[in-house]
Amino acid sequence: MTMSLERRAKLIRSRAIVRSFEYRQRDLAHGVWFKLRRLLASARDAYAIDDGDARRLGEEGIALEPIGSALEPPKSIRFVSEARLASLVSRRSLALRLDGDLLSAKNIALVRF
Repeated sequence: MTMSLERRAKLIRSRAIVRSFEYRQRDLAHGVWFKLRRLLASARDAYAIDDGDARRLGEEGIALEPIGSALEPPKSIRFVSEARLASLVSRRSLALRLDGDLLSAKNIALVRF
């Protein structure tokens, strides 16, 4: 099937609009997605935890990763040891990829390699 020139031009313009939107979003993010992917690359496991467990980890002095505050909505992301993670009753395993589960979790505990 041949496509009319008007239709082809419309498709090209719509792709260009989408591409420019994606570039604008990426540029306004100031490298947040790259930093988040790099953070996830240094983790072996990821877990969603509840607010109470996240607060207790903060009280124990486990530092927040700064990239979490750059996201919207802000997230509490911390690296914890396996032993400390085992004592968190609210932990729920997450896949280490940028998907809906990980991005919707408010508090995330990561285990380093």
